[in-house]
Amino acid sequence: MDNNDLTADPFWKTKTLTEMSPAEWESLCDGCGRCCLIKLEDEDTGEVALTNLSCHLLNIGSCRCSDYPNRRSKVPDCVKLEPEDIAGLDWLPETCAYRLVHEGKGLAWWHPLVSGDCETVHQAGISVRGMARSENGIDESDMFSFIIKWLKTGG
Repeated sequence: MDNNDLTADPFWKTKTLTEMSPAEWESLCDGCGRCCLIKLEDEDTGEVALTNLSCHLLNIGSCRCSDYPNRRSKVPDCVKLEPEDIAGLDWLPETCAYRLVHEGKGLAWWHPLVSGDCETVHQAGISVRGMARSENGIDESDMFSFIIKWLKTGG
């Protein structure tokens, strides 16, 4: 192994989102589950409100999609994150690695790529584990009662 390999900056510091391989792109997901929370958009203002209701495919314990490869066929309005779309997705949490890399910022200590442990996102209180509940059984007309405001955390 070349000595320079030990000191090389990690890919998220040296590549843009569009330069990343599919595996690098996927590894940027910290597993917080916030993307999978139901968002309600005001038709008049375009303002997006976040709820603590999760997509029915989200495993709230692991904060991972229970059917990631087929999610878009089962949930047609599931947003597939693409590098060229990140700038326009202002509902992404401030802690989201895709957003942070796009903005030229570093990843937080709890991100699994930094910590080496996929549990740190949960230990830091960033994930929806213990905070979200499934949309299953919730009438669409009642969803407004589940609107929340996340604390800005994660540094």
